[in-house]
Amino acid sequence: MSRTWIVIPMYNEATVVGSVIQGLRKQFPYVVCVDDGSTDGSQEKARAAGAVVVQHPINLGQGAALQTGIEFALQDPELECIVTFDADGQHRVDDALAMAQRVKSGEAEIILGSRFLDDRTKLSPAKRLVLKTAAIQSRLATGMNLTDAHNGLRAFNPRVASNIQLTQNRMAHASELVHQLARLKPKYAEHPVEIIYTDYSKSKGQSLLNSVNIVAELFFK
Repeated sequence: MSRTWIVIPMYNEATVVGSVIQGLRKQFPYVVCVDDGSTDGSQEKARAAGAVVVQHPINLGQGAALQTGIEFALQDPELECIVTFDADGQHRVDDALAMAQRVKSGEAEIILGSRFLDDRTKLSPAKRLVLKTAAIQSRLATGMNLTDAHNGLRAFNPRVASNIQLTQNRMAHASELVHQLARLKPKYAEHPVEIIYTDYSKSKGQSLLNSVNIVAELFFK
């Protein structure tokens, strides 16, 4: 997967990010971690695992880190694909690989991960309801027929990447991205992915309360 850049937003992930990068680099040699003001030595762990590290001097939020990583990858004149990937170990490399291959084949300009196209991801009934409500709201607002509007695993080509301009620095960036895609009208598809929820990933923002906050932000912003 040469000239596919993996973009990882990172904030205080020293305990897991090294193993995440090592797993990725077996398939993806180009990995950039955007360190968003970590204070736990995440930068050193990421560099030791083989990633390029770009640092924010202060914590700006995941949306800002993603935008920085996208802009970094766009500097590569041979760029073919960008994949956004979380630092906490909840995404699977095999899913990222399949999504990048679909973009590079020309099948679509952007492939968006979905937890609802197969039964691998284990969700509580309450979380499933919240995420499906968010997807319905997103479809109504944008016209994009997505089953999972807040999935951080995405693969897209340079044309799409060059038109992404995230200004919502925190969790609202996911909704902002879908709205930008709706205006851009790229050829898109969804891909079934497994999200691996652990106690660690939940502590980093994958809780049910966080999902409720995202939906509240969508309706009342």
